[in-house]
Amino acid sequence: MQENKRGQWGSTFGFLMASIGSAIGLGNLWGFPYKMGSSGGFAFLVVYLILVVLAGVALMMGEFALGRKTGTGVGAYAALSKKYRVIGWMAAFCPFLILSFYAVLAGMTLRYCVGFLVQIFGADGFAGQGSSFFGFLLYDSKSMVLFLALAMIVTMVVVMGGIQGGIEKFSKAVMPALGVILIGIIIFVAMQPGAIEGYKFMFKPDFSVFADPKSFFNVLKTASGQMFFSLSLAMGINITFGSYLSKDKSIQKNAVIVPFSDTLFALLAGMMIMPACAAFGVDYGQGPGLLFASMQKVFLDGMGGTVGNVVGFLFYFLVFIAAITSSIALLEVCTSSVVDRQLRKGKEPNRKKISLVFAIAIFIVGLPAALDALGSGGAALKAPFELLGLEIGGSGYAMWNDCWLDFYDMITEGVLMPLGALLMSLLLGWVLPNLVKDECEEDGKPFRGAAYFKFAFRFLIPVIMVIVLATQIQSFFNL
Repeated sequence: MQENKRGQWGSTFGFLMASIGSAIGLGNLWGFPYKMGSSGGFAFLVVYLILVVLAGVALMMGEFALGRKTGTGVGAYAALSKKYRVIGWMAAFCPFLILSFYAVLAGMTLRYCVGFLVQIFGADGFAGQGSSFFGFLLYDSKSMVLFLALAMIVTMVVVMGGIQGGIEKFSKAVMPALGVILIGIIIFVAMQPGAIEGYKFMFKPDFSVFADPKSFFNVLKTASGQMFFSLSLAMGINITFGSYLSKDKSIQKNAVIVPFSDTLFALLAGMMIMPACAAFGVDYGQGPGLLFASMQKVFLDGMGGTVGNVVGFLFYFLVFIAAITSSIALLEVCTSSVVDRQLRKGKEPNRKKISLVFAIAIFIVGLPAALDALGSGGAALKAPFELLGLEIGGSGYAMWNDCWLDFYDMITEGVLMPLGALLMSLLLGWVLPNLVKDECEEDGKPFRGAAYFKFAFRFLIPVIMVIVLATQIQSFFNL
């Protein structure tokens, strides 16, 4: 009865589309290309792939197993023992705070999508700013707030529909379409003169960035942060989605398919953006602005005309849909945490009301990130500690405090996510060493690679997470 009230995936395909959709988002289409561009290209790719293979698959498997074993989302840790519930609190807080700035970025992609759509029909979609629109948009407070609200409304409506009727139905419809658009743009870009240089940047072996040990750890930190965001690790999503997975479905297989699909999509995203930058003379390493300022320049100034507007519309539509699939997963974690708690108390949960309350709260918390122009200066809202008149150290404001997005990112990606992954791996490796094995064998098939995963949870992942956590803290706080 409780399973029926919580919801359950209607098919393995629906579960995979939702899980892959949660992983495939701005982390792939925004984060992966710009982080690769600013972190040595091929060298970053190698470190990222190693992290996914050594840690990503095991962490995802552990989270799926935790969710299905306990039949609950982020309350899984408390269901095992009250002394572990602090890990669940961390997992519950992460998606709330992440979505508060993630929805701002999703809204920005929707604004660009609308802009190119308007231009297809001959009107000016970018307020007379052309390829300089990015800087204009950051200070256009009304648009930033409006499109943040629209992104949250779309996310909320899907989550209100429940597991099968909302999330699964939406994911099964949009994910295949998303793949078709991506492949189409990749083929178009590959035909442009000079695109070959973008492929060389991605795939030609070059480890010169590792000449400085400090640079290696910076690449490691960047790649690990990308892995967490890209695979939706340590933010409650995989635990929640795993809790909707029936006992006859294979955790082992799905924990490999999802990271593989997500990594493939990230590579395809790079193969779309890097060659486009090379073909139209745009710098790979422009940072977060790559998705907005740089790619808009590619479509408006590089391609130009109707072709540029059509391809630009398809590109930003693709990015927006990818962002929404991840936003849906983040909001579902928050919603399910209350649904599960009310079910445990014997109450009848109102999913629509719960989703609405969280959507409003996240919108409010997201307002500072929408109003501070990403820390560009002279914004409508000052950086967190600048509001208090505090100066961090003797050199102004550290990276984690230069804007609200970085402030939220520091709390989640910088501390809570690697710390959560560390604690989970220690729990599954030392305290409950048979939980993953037993849950993975529920489908009647033997747990392959049991010795490796035991070693990974006990030693490998904790060591990696300690290094990542230390590097994140050092980077964010300029230590």
